[in-house]
Amino acid sequence: MKPSDFDLAHQATSTESKIVASLERIAQAFRVLLWQESKAFALSPIQVQVLIFLLYHSREKRKVSYLAEEFNMTKATISETVKTLEQKKLVAKEQEQPDTRSYTINLTEKGRELADKTSFFTREIRTPIDRLAPDDKENLLLSLLDIIRHLNQSEVITIQRMCTTCAYYQSSGNGQKHFCRLLNENLHVTALRVDCPEHEMK
Repeated sequence: MKPSDFDLAHQATSTESKIVASLERIAQAFRVLLWQESKAFALSPIQVQVLIFLLYHSREKRKVSYLAEEFNMTKATISETVKTLEQKKLVAKEQEQPDTRSYTINLTEKGRELADKTSFFTREIRTPIDRLAPDDKENLLLSLLDIIRHLNQSEVITIQRMCTTCAYYQSSGNGQKHFCRLLNENLHVTALRVDCPEHEMK
């Protein structure tokens, strides 16, 4: 069995373990920044995440079942989150016809304003990324997309809407060339998406 990535003696000589440990620190930073933002507006972290998701995603994705998959939570937990946001006048339920048990979750004007404000909680993480050289940004993006794709295939994370998991996506040249059959054009690395509204799972 390989040593743990958190075994400091092993980590000192393993580039791979240092990368894993670095990603864990970044994940911790996301949690801290999200918690700080949620406290500022008297919300929970998942409430903030749901508001931001509703702001930027299409109607068919604004349902309890989809949100539960998106955030790897039970429908009951998401339903309770939506109920609380509704009580705070941040979202409103729109009943579906003819099945009135199903509903779409829409932001209210107050909810839209709050979602827009909180969506910038990642600005401190963005700052050092902005300073990277263009080639370093492209290499980092490709590496992260590959990690996310593996985690998706291993069923660690569920819904993914990035190019490399899409039915329209083709790659060639040992992954050096990228093509979108929906747009019918080659894609530069910087055009690859992590969250595409036209995504169709392979």
